This record gives sequence, structure tokens and C-alpha cells, in this order.
Amino acid sequence: MFSKYRKKETIMALILIAPSLIGLLIFYIIPFIWMIIYSFFDSPINGNFVGLQNYINLINNEAYKQAVKNTAIFTGISVPLIVVISLLLSLLLNSKIHFSHGFRTAFIVPLVVPVASVIIFFELLFDYRGFLNSFFKLFDIAPIDWLNSSYAMIAVIIIYVWKNVGYNIVLFLAGLQGIPKEYYEAASIDGAGPVAKFFNITLVYLMSTTFFVIIISIINSFKVFREVYLLAGDYPHQSIYMLQHYMNNAFRKLDYHKLVTAAILMTLVIYIFVFILFKVQKKINDAIGN
Repeated sequence: MFSKYRKKETIMALILIAPSLIGLLIFYIIPFIWMIIYSFFDSPINGNFVGLQNYINLINNEAYKQAVKNTAIFTGISVPLIVVISLLLSLLLNSKIHFSHGFRTAFIVPLVVPVASVIIFFELLFDYRGFLNSFFKLFDIAPIDWLNSSYAMIAVIIIYVWKNVGYNIVLFLAGLQGIPKEYYEAASIDGAGPVAKFFNITLVYLMSTTFFVIIISIINSFKVFREVYLLAGDYPHQSIYMLQHYMNNAFRKLDYHKLVTAAILMTLVIYIFVFILFKVQKKINDAIGN
């Protein structure tokens, strides 16, 4: 009787998830497999097999090298920055401070504001005659051409952090509120200070959340495009010409072999990052457990 009931439950579960699985298969898995196949041909229609030549050409492409370099710099700076900022802000919001609920709402707002509206604000902020340079002028500081110089990377990082920090704060707050308060009370009785509590209790319990936030932040950093595109167009200053720009321009020119090979390499890099992070997390969890 019990096995019959479990069988019905399994069938019902499969029926409920079938639409999602079919959609995943049709719109993601099958296209990705075809994309891998196309990467070995010089054309998606009646193309000739060229082996790894598309990958060799891509790696030797100067525009691609610039895009990879910029994306690596952007990810290397923005991901640690947003993780640290979101963790500190979540600790602050989780404490007993006045207006904490209002601040929580304020940090969530960027998640629901349309990107176009966000970019209008940052255009007014970073324009050569914008708010920021007008403020600098009050102190006799020379104006900065934020969007057409190497400073453009700073502007993009600020936009990325402002846009995504709220989501990370939500994740960290969920993790913080799941830590039993009895542990902090026991640590206080043993004479542990705030720093000891943070490293021995808070960080330990937030380990899984922190790794998840890092993974999400890395993936989001590789996908930065809309903001930069709306801010600076198809061909922005070379310091903010990202991988997504390269792939978007390849798509507009119908250079499918460049597009698919770049997309596959980017996916592979993200997968390697995620794989390494999971391995590191497992080792740290094992060390903590022992």
C-alpha cells in the first residue's frame, strides 16, 4: 500500500515538473548542444568542418583579448567588492539599529527599477557636465571624463554594485537570521568579543551563503552588458569593452562562428570557477567539521 502511494506521488511529481524540463530541454540544452557542434564549422548552414580553427582564430583576435582582459579586471574587482559590501551592510541591517526596515527597502529598490531608468540617473551623474563633476568643481578639482577614459571602469563597477547589492543583502540576511542566538549568548558567557564571535560563529554559519553569493556575483559580472550598452553604446571606451559587447557585435554582424566559440569559452570559464568554488567550499566545510 505504501509503495503504491509513493509511486503515485512520483508520477504526480514528474507530471508537475515535466513542462519545466521540456522547456529547459528545448530552449537551453538542445540549442547549447547545437552551438557546440556549430563551433567546429565555418558556417551554421552547409559549413565545412574546421576543427579547432574557430577557437584558434578567436584567441588570436585582438578585440576578443581586450574584452577578456576587461571582463577579468571587472570581475576581479567587482565580485570581492560587492561580497564585502553586502556582507557588511547585512550585518548592519541585522543589528538593532533605527530605521533598519527602511534601509532594507532602500537596498531592494534597485532590483525592481528598470535598467533604462537606472542608466538615465547614472548618465546625469557621470556625464562630463554631470552632477559629479559639478560637485568636484566646488572644490576646484578638474572634471573627469568618466565615460570616455580609463575611469569608465570605475563607473561600471559602481553601477554593478548599486544594482546587485540588494539581492546579496537578502541572501546574507536570510543566513544571519538562521544562526541560533544561543551560540552568541554562550560565546558571551565564555568571554568572546565581537571579533571572535564574527569569525568563529557568523562566518562559519554563513560559509554556504557566502560561496553562493560569490558564485552568483561571478555569473552576474560576466553578464554585464545592458548597463554598459545603454550608457556607452556598441563600442564604448576600450576599458569597458566586455565579452558581452564582443558577442553582441558578432551577432549583429552575423559572425556566428565568433559568437558561438566566445559563448562556449565563457561558459567553460564560469563552469571552472563554480567547480573550483564548490571544491574549496567542501574542503572548508570538512575542515570545520573536523
